[in-house]
Amino acid sequence: MADNTGAGKIGWIDMTVDDADGVRDFYKAVVGWGSESVSMGDYSDYAMTMPANDEAVSGICHARGGNADLPSGWLIYIVVEDVEASAAACTENGGEVIIPIRELAGGRFCVIRDPAGSTAALYQP
Repeated sequence: MADNTGAGKIGWIDMTVDDADGVRDFYKAVVGWGSESVSMGDYSDYAMTMPANDEAVSGICHARGGNADLPSGWLIYIVVEDVEASAAACTENGGEVIIPIRELAGGRFCVIRDPAGSTAALYQP
């Protein structure tokens, strides 16, 4: 994965859907991505990879387990320096924290809805 760790960068994008297997196959056929299984215990989500070099570029996840409460569709993860401060600024500026702060991939994240109704995740490595 590219170095997307600087505050303000989009660090990752994934999709949470009911049929991750079908959506994985759709993007493999449409854009040529490969996939790698990511064990979630009793099922697998997918890291979608570039055809030329197997670099992971996105995730496609089942809407279950830790992802059960995530909004359906593509979700960008924006890197922030302090997830608590960013979540507080979200609510102070007319947004809403819809998934509270929790652990993810060696860091912490939350999901917010902005005043226009769009969702994004805030991720602190």
